Amino acid sequence: MVLLAVLNGTARDLGYKKYVGELAAHQISTFSLLILIGLYSGLVVKWWPPSSEKQALGIGITWSVLTLLFEFGFGKLRGNSWEQLVQAYNVTKGQLWILIPIGVALAPYIMFKFIVK
Repeated sequence: MVLLAVLNGTARDLGYKKYVGELAAHQISTFSLLILIGLYSGLVVKWWPPSSEKQALGIGITWSVLTLLFEFGFGKLRGNSWEQLVQAYNVTKGQLWILIPIGVALAPYIMFKFIVK
């Protein structure tokens, strides 16, 4: 998933951001990453199916926690303040990044319902 996120961010920064602006690029990137996470989760669930809905949800929550730890840890390592890191989650300013940890948490469960059940 990290590779998908990096490729998605690279496409945003080197591709369409200069045409649509920072905020719109962030929003587009959020939705394109959600699609990529859904596809990835579908493959994982198909290849290594969880044994239950509960396990699928546990996998997603674990992935989400790891995603947040990586994002905030890497952000702090790069010298960003907590305020800067939290701004990506400010929905009132058009920031939609909160959808990523939610999507990561739910994707294995949703894919389990579609693929396995």
